[in-house]
Amino acid sequence: MTKRQSQHSKSVAHLTASPTETWIAQELAGCEFRDARLNQRFRKFFEQLSDGPGESIPLVCQDWANTKAAYRFLSNRRVTEAKILAGHFECTRERFAATEEVVLVLHDTTEFSYHRADRQAIGILHRAPIGLDLHGKPAHQVTCGIQMHSSLAVTTDGLPLGLAATKF
Repeated sequence: MTKRQSQHSKSVAHLTASPTETWIAQELAGCEFRDARLNQRFRKFFEQLSDGPGESIPLVCQDWANTKAAYRFLSNRRVTEAKILAGHFECTRERFAATEEVVLVLHDTTEFSYHRADRQAIGILHRAPIGLDLHGKPAHQVTCGIQMHSSLAVTTDGLPLGLAATKF
């Protein structure tokens, strides 16, 4: 296929795409993995997640093969948080630059707590004293999990422009 045919094919696809497909293509344009298979898997996984925002990975993937592929993708050492979010951050910058009104950057810290037998496997969020154990030594309630600090850019009218930063 020539470059001109490829450009024509892309423009036809853009005209026939749904608003969701167009939005996904824009958000993922800045996400490039060196391996084309990772790009394909990420696009499919992103589409699955967009069909069920807030749902679990097994629920949005709908079958064991897709669920396993999603978990393999996320555990791949060549897949990083920065690479996954690169396209979204780029789109947020573009939306911010195109906005003529005041933009607020709202910050939030969220804790995700998990019950784990091995506390070190995920990290310790809190260690609160709860009294004495059977041997008279101080006992603690340990909460395991991770913290996420995010910065969301929004207009004064409440229109979200996207994440400006996130740190786990």
